[in-house]
Amino acid sequence: MAQETARVPTANGARYLQQLCKHWSHKLDVQLSGNEGTVRFPAAVATMTADPEGLTVSVEAQDDETLQRMKGVVASHLDRFAFKEAPLPFAWAKA
Repeated sequence: MAQETARVPTANGARYLQQLCKHWSHKLDVQLSGNEGTVRFPAAVATMTADPEGLTVSVEAQDDETLQRMKGVVASHLDRFAFKEAPLPFAWAKA
């Protein structure tokens, strides 16, 4: 398994987390509880945790190619919801 995590600085992390989870819940398995959310894509899992200073995003996939693609999917969707702040800085690091 390949996994990377990014810390995204924003004061609106909780709001973006809820928007992302609601958006993806129409077609994917999504778990949202308070300031934590998990989205199960067909080939990856994204886990997000919000706090007052930002959003921590972790993406796990079976291979590096899928991981890279899904990091882009998560980042582009987050930037869409955070259009007033976009593009948000994603400092991805291996877990």
